Amino acid sequence: MDHVELPVVYVVSDSIGETAEFVVKAVASQFNSGHIEIRRVPFVYEIETILDIVEEAGEFNSIIAYTLVLPELKKTLETAAEKKSIPVVDILGPMMNAFIAIMKDGPRMEPGLMRRLDEEYFHRIAAIEFAVKYDDGKDPRGMLRADAVLVGVSRTSKTPLSMYLAHKRIKVANLPLVPEIELPEELFMIPPNRIVGLTISPQQLYDIRVERLKTLGLTANANYANMKRIIEELEYAEKCMKKLGCPMFDVSNKAVEEVANYIYQYIKEGRKLDGR
Repeated sequence: MDHVELPVVYVVSDSIGETAEFVVKAVASQFNSGHIEIRRVPFVYEIETILDIVEEAGEFNSIIAYTLVLPELKKTLETAAEKKSIPVVDILGPMMNAFIAIMKDGPRMEPGLMRRLDEEYFHRIAAIEFAVKYDDGKDPRGMLRADAVLVGVSRTSKTPLSMYLAHKRIKVANLPLVPEIELPEELFMIPPNRIVGLTISPQQLYDIRVERLKTLGLTANANYANMKRIIEELEYAEKCMKKLGCPMFDVSNKAVEEVANYIYQYIKEGRKLDGR
């Protein structure tokens, strides 16, 4: 039986080339058995690489499908392929032109943006899952893996801040400070620049706790909303923070976004300090 040489489709991309390969396979499936040879060439940034691909493709019954955003690379590929009568398909081009027609700002023309966006998305999801898993001191071991650990008495916005920072891809654990409960040893194994203390004015904390009790259908006379107890907790928390050597952020009368942005900048500087 004679050997039948399969058509070759070169998938050329400035990223990993998954998008173009998916389109090629979808189209190929419409032609009999869809048997083709796909040669993916990812991370193409040089004109020399383009010319080498076209030279090789000229030796086969081939097509070149590409996802390139840099104009000089696209032009080089199309010109060189035309000289060798090789069909070329711009996978992104028609959609790019449609967006240009309706968008106020032009395209950024940066290679690999979708891959970076995907990576950012998965890092964000991982940070959110981390914040949920290590919320409210559930497992002190998580503190050792956290980018930051938030400590403070109950109702100082530890959980909302953890989730806000998680959306910025910061892995945060948080721990409530309670006078009757000793600090976990893991907390002393973390560099101080990765711990953030949260404090608040006694009156505002009292008001917040009273409202919290009301939403739970409980009496406002509970020890949780007792001013003497609140002051005791805040004094204990301050002693803990000084012992840990961590900074203290006052959340009194501040929006979560405002405090989170302060903490985010602090964490970024802290990462630089410990080389993370």
